[in-house]
Amino acid sequence: MEPSGPLWVGRFPTSKVASDLAAPFRGNVERFIAALTAAGAHVAIEATLRPPERAYMMHYAYRIAKEGLDPARIPVKPGVSIQWLHRNSANGPDIAASRTAALKMVEAFGIVHRPALQSRHSEGKAIDMIVRWTGGLRVRDANGVEQLITSLPRDGSRNVDLHRVGASYGVLKLVSDPPHWSLDGH
Repeated sequence: MEPSGPLWVGRFPTSKVASDLAAPFRGNVERFIAALTAAGAHVAIEATLRPPERAYMMHYAYRIAKEGLDPARIPVKPGVSIQWLHRNSANGPDIAASRTAALKMVEAFGIVHRPALQSRHSEGKAIDMIVRWTGGLRVRDANGVEQLITSLPRDGSRNVDLHRVGASYGVLKLVSDPPHWSLDGH
């Protein structure tokens, strides 16, 4: 067993390619991104498929650091030999060190909201992507109809007109999570 801490963040990496998503969502995302790119938008994929081991680490690091969950009570995940409960020099439990290590993991992961153990990302049905453009965006919806987006802001996180275009492809925006799009908006 190896103590928790930021060194774990580089293990079990999340994919950043649309081809790792589950069908048919994968095809929907690829067509939406192709339409955005053809329209001149810049698309940067931050995350697609998240391994269950990574989801486990993100979930429990957050719960220990932000919710005060007892690190001694974390269930073991096969294949992840992380030791959530740190020990002091007398081999006693060191809750403060455990929480500090978990907080460093939360910060290194860049976690904003409590991560789910099972999520659309771990199912291959979500993508985190940054979409930006300048000027008016002439983008084709899934029916091939050109949509002119002149509304502000010119980013995918908050532009409701772009959200409607994404929805036509079956790629739905979760407004509360700036880069997150998924099969069902969750």
